[in-house]
Amino acid sequence: MDITIKKEDHNLFIVKINSKNNSIHRVILKDDLHNHLTKGKISKEELIKLSFQFLLQRESNTSILSSFELKMISNYFPEYEKEIILKIKE
Repeated sequence: MDITIKKEDHNLFIVKINSKNNSIHRVILKDDLHNHLTKGKISKEELIKLSFQFLLQRESNTSILSSFELKMISNYFPEYEKEIILKIKE
């Protein structure tokens, strides 16, 4: 499975997942969440990629919302922030 991320503007990204069933997702990532999760250690694109890897371990790419704000992941998966922070520290 291949994840491609294209920056549209400062907070908007288009994520393409190439797999058996391709999907496209519009993702909003605001600075406050990016800074909270990464402390500036990785780029927004890298955080989005880690976040999609996290999601794809739990559901198929076609089950992921086509448009969402990255902070919404915690609503569905309460362990999200903790796991991402740990992953970034590795």
